[in-house]
Amino acid sequence: MSTETVRKRHTGTGAFSTVRQRRRYWILVGALTLLSVVIAVGLVAWDNPVQFGTTGYWRIARMRATNLVVILLVVVCQAVATVSFQSATNNRIITPSIMGFEALYVAIQTAAVFFLGAVGVTTLQGVPQFALMLVLMVGFALMLYGWLLSGKYANLQVMLLVGIVLGGGLGSVATFMQRMLTPSEFDILTAKLFGSVSNADASYLPLAIPLCVAAAGTLWWRSRRLNIVALGKDVTTNLGMNHRREIILILFLVSVLMATTTALVGPLTFLGFLVATLAYQFANTHDHRFVFPVAILTGFVILGGAYFVLKNIFYAEGAVSIIIEAVGGSAFLYVILRKGRL
Repeated sequence: MSTETVRKRHTGTGAFSTVRQRRRYWILVGALTLLSVVIAVGLVAWDNPVQFGTTGYWRIARMRATNLVVILLVVVCQAVATVSFQSATNNRIITPSIMGFEALYVAIQTAAVFFLGAVGVTTLQGVPQFALMLVLMVGFALMLYGWLLSGKYANLQVMLLVGIVLGGGLGSVATFMQRMLTPSEFDILTAKLFGSVSNADASYLPLAIPLCVAAAGTLWWRSRRLNIVALGKDVTTNLGMNHRREIILILFLVSVLMATTTALVGPLTFLGFLVATLAYQFANTHDHRFVFPVAILTGFVILGGAYFVLKNIFYAEGAVSIIIEAVGGSAFLYVILRKGRL
């Protein structure tokens, strides 16, 4: 038996260093997939008040299926965007939220109520308004990337810092306008500023789904390039790739995903961080072809499971985002304290 044959038998190739690691990965994916299917069936069928098989039963099931699609859409956007963003920036702590997407969303929603009153929330509802929100968010990101990643002093870290500053500035402007609102207007606005599945409108899905599939599918298709970009600028350049062009393309696709999920359900600051952190631990590989599926399945188990439990046991589905943010924020602090740096 040749040395090469022995090596292949005892070690894996590519993403996994051993056959055992590869086997462990597929067992994990199978377990997460099974758990996801159970949660999905539970979300659609659990505690349906109408007799099974009747017209009313399937009508209720279809209504619940819409929430299921929204949850899956949010998870795909958050998981793929966060993993890609962290690889592009070579930092597993920062997330796309720091670039000001959520701050811009809050500022737009607040400005609508501030200038138009309570009717401002209604004004921002509808497919054209949803599309306009997406255009504004993606345009904001492209302006930032084009300005700070081109020219003589192009620098990714400066771009991140400027994004943080702009996000903080937009947040301050939104807070000022919120203080000027009447109590009734503020109550109406608050409901839109909490990330919630109930914020999503089914009429938005024909636009949101293609955007999500196209952006996430492109990032997965370019996984091998993303693997190289994650190694840093020097390695990427030495391998004959245009590092700046690759970064801009990745960040553009990330901005499409983040704009879609934020405009659809509202801010979910720490969901992506929580999902990405767990995915890295579970997948135990550098290859994004294998990290992305684990991140998506893990996110669905977390968000779908939390929604199912809070809705059917505690009757508080509106608190899902609060629980996710609390757990994700705690995980963020733990990682920061353990690493001792950003």
